[in-house]
Amino acid sequence: MKRVLTIAALVLIAVSAPAQDAKTFKTVKELPITSIKNQYRSGTCWDYGTIGFLESEILRKTGKTYDLCEMFVVSKDYMDNATHYVRMHGYSQISEGGSCDDVIEVIRNHGICPEEAMPAPGSLTGDPYANFKVFFPELERTVSGIVWAEGKPELNRFTTEDQAPLRNKEPKPHWKDSVQAVIDKYVGRCPESFEYEGKTYTPKSFAASLGLDLNDYVSLTSFTHHPFNQWFVIEAPYKWRLKPSYNIPIEQLMEVLDKALDAGYTVAWGGDVSGDFTRTGLAMLPDGVVPTQQLRQEQWDDWRFTYDHVMLIYGKAVDESGKPYYMVKNSWGESGFYKGIWYMSRDYITLNTTYIFLNRKALPRRLRKQL
Repeated sequence: MKRVLTIAALVLIAVSAPAQDAKTFKTVKELPITSIKNQYRSGTCWDYGTIGFLESEILRKTGKTYDLCEMFVVSKDYMDNATHYVRMHGYSQISEGGSCDDVIEVIRNHGICPEEAMPAPGSLTGDPYANFKVFFPELERTVSGIVWAEGKPELNRFTTEDQAPLRNKEPKPHWKDSVQAVIDKYVGRCPESFEYEGKTYTPKSFAASLGLDLNDYVSLTSFTHHPFNQWFVIEAPYKWRLKPSYNIPIEQLMEVLDKALDAGYTVAWGGDVSGDFTRTGLAMLPDGVVPTQQLRQEQWDDWRFTYDHVMLIYGKAVDESGKPYYMVKNSWGESGFYKGIWYMSRDYITLNTTYIFLNRKALPRRLRKQL
């Protein structure tokens, strides 16, 4: 996501001074996770966060550690995004960003491969990192040029009567070839088959071997502009797949989060990191700010709170004064005070959560029946 992309770049070049001193925490609950990854200069936190979540799900179920390939998901998802854009005649968004649903749908439809089965991101262009500063503008130009006769349109696509409006044009039959060529150039070509631990797999057969039931996963949210206890599509630019989330009061959402962790389930978190989220590994609200359902809604409606990052919640802790925090795996490498782990206060999570994504088996029985 582009705002996160900027933040990640700042982390990498170490230009931001710590906003707070390091705090000491006592771990209350800690679940197993895989290693810290680095999305570098790419807006792919949605991918890294959800892959990390699925790796922890496999670890919980089988005890086996996998390093799944984020760039495989990027390749397939960006082509899906381009296809959606063309089918919408250009009236949608071409975006680096996404959501947990994107990863699930890619694995469902295309499979997945281990990290070692694909070239390193950027290696085909001489850049060893996931650097999308050149890649994504080129992809955006290519996709928009398929639909618009005069290139990417401005926000106001229509003109006065005495001027010619921007014209849609029919896509050529093999337009996907040019889009895939750009993706392959920067991300690497997805393998059709590969060897892993002495066996030959296709991406789909490898996905089937992981032991995941992709129907197990559900998104929960909490806003008042839609009725509670109903599904709705969160109105956020990066959620272009239009997959719905189930809407419940914020107190119930936080209860679900706590009980899931207590029961041994990690939780993928999508939310806002534009405010009091430091680059040091700490996130807490200013003194005097009380997170409420009303304040959440006000900040969502006036854009103070948005959806711009995805991470993995895998534990609970308390600080020196006993204040509760969540332990969160980020995708900015081993940065900050805690080597890539963030401690986010419960109040911060309560106010700044857009949605949580988790295994439905972790839900309280009553809520599971509602769903």
